Amino acid sequence: MDLAEIKVYRMTHIDNIEHILQYGITHRNSPNHNPDYVAIGDISLISNRDTKLVKVDNGDIFDIDASTITLGDFIPFYFGIKMPMLYVIQNGGNFVTKATPAYEIIYMVCSIAKIIKHHKDYYFSDGHATDNLTSFYDKTKVSELPEIIDWNAVRASYWGGQDNLNVKRKKQAEFLVSGDVDSSHIIGFGCYNDNAKNKLVDLGIEEDKIKVIPGAYY
Repeated sequence: MDLAEIKVYRMTHIDNIEHILQYGITHRNSPNHNPDYVAIGDISLISNRDTKLVKVDNGDIFDIDASTITLGDFIPFYFGIKMPMLYVIQNGGNFVTKATPAYEIIYMVCSIAKIIKHHKDYYFSDGHATDNLTSFYDKTKVSELPEIIDWNAVRASYWGGQDNLNVKRKKQAEFLVSGDVDSSHIIGFGCYNDNAKNKLVDLGIEEDKIKVIPGAYY
């Protein structure tokens, strides 16, 4: 797989799209953040990321001199769709106090090549960001990203049970971006049904950039 072909994905509530089109995908500490942002994720995980330090060991778990980063300083993207977190978002549970219906959840698809070109500070992981088995990599390893990410795990349709814990971990590998991501880096939008698509069109998004993908939801 060529790096230029890789896309990354971020989910958001449809009510956030108007602000994103104007200001981009903003970090919550950004001066351009959305004061009316509608959150859909696990609030405990978000809070944990604010203080969670991880080692950027570039795959060398014995590197005692590896630098550290704080997860909450970055905007995270997934390498695929239909992640375990989406199941919780749609059904509630853990610290997701209110389930969000599929038609209100939008996938934003970004070009990893565009992000790399315009952002100097980015990292990626080979698994779930808070799992101790996961390694983090800096931009010196980005050319190796296509080989480091386990694409079979990312695309796995089944990840439940004790026998699949490592598949579940690898499926949730992340690409972390420092700073706001300009809306021009969003090359597509995925949604659940035509009603959601029509709302996106009404917001000014070109129809050919929108894909109705009900199979990307639970």
